[in-house]
Amino acid sequence: MIGVLSAGIAPGLALISYFYLRDQYEQEPVLNVFKVFLFGAILTFPIMFLQYVLVKEGIIENGFLHSFLSASLLEEFFKWFIILFAVYEHADFNEPYDGIVYAASLSLGFATVENILYLVANGIEYAFGRALFPVSSHALFGVFMGYYLGKAKFNINGKRKYWLLASFFVPFILHGIYDYILISEKQWLFYILPFMLLLWFFGLRKVKHAHLLTKKYHYEREKEKSAVI
Repeated sequence: MIGVLSAGIAPGLALISYFYLRDQYEQEPVLNVFKVFLFGAILTFPIMFLQYVLVKEGIIENGFLHSFLSASLLEEFFKWFIILFAVYEHADFNEPYDGIVYAASLSLGFATVENILYLVANGIEYAFGRALFPVSSHALFGVFMGYYLGKAKFNINGKRKYWLLASFFVPFILHGIYDYILISEKQWLFYILPFMLLLWFFGLRKVKHAHLLTKKYHYEREKEKSAVI
């Protein structure tokens, strides 16, 4: 059991550490990040219950509905709602890159519990594949969500409502495509590998761009302070 728990937790912990340590300016309080991770972990259970009900009631009858309704809509909406409700207006969310730290942490809390439950049910031999696909994909969905939340909070380009909508719909669509590939394609590996490569490529570009936005934000703040003095 210790081996299963370690294998289930390690990928999420590694990815949280990566995104957290990439924060070059004002790193978030570790306790705040841990709390958001716990929110994501707790969220796993009501979502799994709702997914179970949808299946039992016969609402989910095909791969498309399962991918975009049961998996993507439920998971990404509740992640997005928690970030908006519990984090978005928080004083420590004080630069564009912070959105990525918090959204990725919440997504990884969800993914970590989901991963542990899967490994307990199916065996530790699936640990590498789970780390490579479900855990990292959840982290990247969080990156996209957090990137656009950061742009919305700091009203970049004056499109706050647009960025808020993008912070939900972009990860929702990406998650739906990811699940649909896994469910609907017999040779899913040939499709999921290029999809994951593209997801990592564009996700890391968002991380890089969030750094640039944060650098610009701090530069403008310092410029304003100098002007006042």
